[in-house]
Amino acid sequence: MKLFTRDETLFSLKCYISAMMALYISYSIGLRNPFWAMMTAYVVTTQPWAGSIRSKALYRLGGTILGSAAAIAIIPNLNQSPLLTTLAMSLWVGGCLYISLLDRTPRSYVFMLAGYTAALIGFPAVDDPIGLFDKGISRVEEISLGIMCAALVHTLILPRSIAPVVMNGLDKTLADARTWIVSTLRCAAPEEDRQNRRKLANDITQLRLTASHIPFDTSNIRWSSHLLRALLNRIISLTPVISSVEDRINALQLAGQPISPATQEVMKNISDWIESGSQPSPGQLQTMHSAIDAITPAIESDLQWHTLLSASLATRLHELVNTYAKCVQIRIDLDAGIQSASDDAGASRRKPDLHIDRGIALQSALAAAIAIGICCVFWIITAWPQGGTAAMMAAVFSCFFSTLDNPAAPMRVFLRYTIYSIPVSAFYLLVALPSIHTFEMLAMVIFPVVFVLSALAIRPAYALQAMAMLFGVLGTFALMDVNQATMDIYLNSITGQLAGTAVAALVASLFRTISAERAVVRIRNANRQDLATLASARRGQITPHLTSRMLDRVGLLQTRLPAESREASPGTPDPLLALRVGNDIAVLQSALQSLPRAGQSVRRMLDSLAAFLHKPVHNPVQGPGEDLLQQLDDALTTVLQAPAIGSSHHRAVVAMVGLRRGLFPQTAHYPVTPTTREVRS
Repeated sequence: MKLFTRDETLFSLKCYISAMMALYISYSIGLRNPFWAMMTAYVVTTQPWAGSIRSKALYRLGGTILGSAAAIAIIPNLNQSPLLTTLAMSLWVGGCLYISLLDRTPRSYVFMLAGYTAALIGFPAVDDPIGLFDKGISRVEEISLGIMCAALVHTLILPRSIAPVVMNGLDKTLADARTWIVSTLRCAAPEEDRQNRRKLANDITQLRLTASHIPFDTSNIRWSSHLLRALLNRIISLTPVISSVEDRINALQLAGQPISPATQEVMKNISDWIESGSQPSPGQLQTMHSAIDAITPAIESDLQWHTLLSASLATRLHELVNTYAKCVQIRIDLDAGIQSASDDAGASRRKPDLHIDRGIALQSALAAAIAIGICCVFWIITAWPQGGTAAMMAAVFSCFFSTLDNPAAPMRVFLRYTIYSIPVSAFYLLVALPSIHTFEMLAMVIFPVVFVLSALAIRPAYALQAMAMLFGVLGTFALMDVNQATMDIYLNSITGQLAGTAVAALVASLFRTISAERAVVRIRNANRQDLATLASARRGQITPHLTSRMLDRVGLLQTRLPAESREASPGTPDPLLALRVGNDIAVLQSALQSLPRAGQSVRRMLDSLAAFLHKPVHNPVQGPGEDLLQQLDDALTTVLQAPAIGSSHHRAVVAMVGLRRGLFPQTAHYPVTPTTREVRS
């Protein structure tokens, strides 16, 4: 194991200072459980950045107050009926967990904390509900004190800004997008680039989640957080455009039509500009757009398939130039700290649009309720004094790992390392702490173990194990607060902790764990449902929310697909395909009102597409049937033969070409005839 780095050492020291400050103030003002304040100071600081700690501190404080109010409302009123109390607490924790899982930003801490804080306060007070209000107020004071001490110390003492992490990630994301564009335009995309572009989606999602802490950061970047979100939104909209350009180039090669020298020259000029990373002048942009216009074929009724592909490619090149130029401009404005430079700065203030699986959220809530119910029923039947501890731990761990596909695995790790912490916690509780009579000696004795474990807690390889041992040790310190530091009470308490963790892990493995394959199917079916809803709509829609959500799903798929499935092959569906299809459907919907003569044919095709997408599939290679292909070709022919009215006609044709490529990528002939159908089969 390597020695601790400067950042790890500084982080651990700041955690220790905040914990000792909370502990000292708790003793000074006579709080009931000073060690709860100390433990809270460590619970809040799971990441080293000041912005993250401050944002989580605010949300945790709100969740603590809400959870305390729930415990005060439930326990005294239902105390005479243990089964009703169990049912009410299980429903409260499960309901709060369900709501928290519908928000993947730090705001979710409010409801998650509200859930298990009610369990932490309510279950120990079942035997004495009369004093619950005072205990609840005291617990809020202790937790709030720990939160405020942690936020204060990490803000004032050498605060570590999250800005370098976000800006470095942003620049890397832009560089990856630039590399993808250049390799695409030069028709030289190696397989490694194909893998990196899928990782790009996950990087964008992680950046968006990390950037949600920016408004709470200590650096000046918090005043430009809306610009940062605007840039991320632009990169999100850039992704399907690059994918479409790449697809059209591949389609032309599949159709046996080499790209014309003029088009190659235009693509080379665009790639040279993008590779330079410079901001284009208005004249340079106009020159590139004029060059693209020169290679754009006119839309006529008798166009061949390769000509339609060329027209689609030219349109996507226009979008690529505009979108990337806007990304460069916003990045420069972000460095300059310009507040109102971005046209879409206002739109960027909306919350991130991320994939939400309500079914999995409901499963997690039910698993938490079942685990709590099992512990409470055992507690009622056996009258075990530490049954409440088991129920508390079941609630806490059911919430902690609820965002994972397989929460049982980290629960088992946590359980194992909690067992490893027993000798350390027993030594402190039964030997060291009873012999200490001054705060200074207490702080010195505690320092070695908490310093080492908190420093390891921010190392990814040791984070889970270190946190398990740290919380195992700190949790037993609370017995000192109530003068219960005896061997029998300690063994009962640690048994309750282990039993609650084990029950949570067992219930999660039976009712909550899903395989990576099932998660992939659910994510892909969610994409299909969004596309079906878009296709069946009766009016034009703008899809920034949809694009963002689908790109997030691409990142989620990337982390769940096995390595061999990530390799591009003819039988493997492109994870970016849904993005392109969604954008094309949205463009076609918006152009429908300007196509009165062809609108009925297009609407019939979209309804058939929606009916196909509404059916969930378990085979990712399964595609639409020949009937939909025939309807799509008929609709495209009708649109081509309709009189051109404004730009809507051109956009509709390009969108239908994109749909045909997305839904039937192996069909190289248009329109499909009996002869070409035999060739395709």
